[in-house]
Amino acid sequence: MKLLFDFLPIVLFFGMFKYAEADPQWASSFASQYLGFAVAGGSVATSIAPVLLATAVVILATALQVGWLLARGRKVDKMLWVSLGLVIVLGGATIWFQNATFLKWKPSVLYWAMGLAFWLSPLLFGKNLLRLLIGGQIELPAPVWQRLNFAWVAFFGLMGLANIFVAYTFSTDTWVNFKLFGGIGLTLLFTLAQGIYLGRYMDTRGAPGDHAARTAPPGAPADSGKPSGVAKF
Repeated sequence: MKLLFDFLPIVLFFGMFKYAEADPQWASSFASQYLGFAVAGGSVATSIAPVLLATAVVILATALQVGWLLARGRKVDKMLWVSLGLVIVLGGATIWFQNATFLKWKPSVLYWAMGLAFWLSPLLFGKNLLRLLIGGQIELPAPVWQRLNFAWVAFFGLMGLANIFVAYTFSTDTWVNFKLFGGIGLTLLFTLAQGIYLGRYMDTRGAPGDHAARTAPPGAPADSGKPSGVAKF
């Protein structure tokens, strides 16, 4: 559920872009009427109208996410604040200058900001961010936490580069598709790969006493109590 909440602005951005792209004349007229005050010259070109409308939607959706969390008295993640700031600044520049380049940099800047946070936190504060996030759900040896944290640093760095590559190599339509399907798909695949990697540290034993019976010295009685594991959820 949280994953859907996190990716909701991207889904809405994609939906609005595809809807507006199907009728660029309507998109230009609608954007000029309702976004003209925020656009240099007051008129939105047909070629950029779908991106501008989608940008306005993602700004509103992200702001509503923050407002909803605050209204319910829940903590707003720092990265959500960063995302809101980036989408307002870069999205606002996209709308004003009618140039999608500003918005196309937003995912990369956010990816790199998260990667930098994961990288610098152990160095400057002696804290592993990944362990802080999920350490209450799983127990792992310290070297494993370090490897997982570095893996996320590398993932965020590569995702930022991939976004820039697609943004400057392919059309805006292809970039929008990559922003949704590529971003979510690669994140899910990376998370799945980590889950497979963590499988070796998970408690995969069957009935109580099975593991003790397998590992007990020859002739020693099996322990029928609840076995302890290296990792648990």
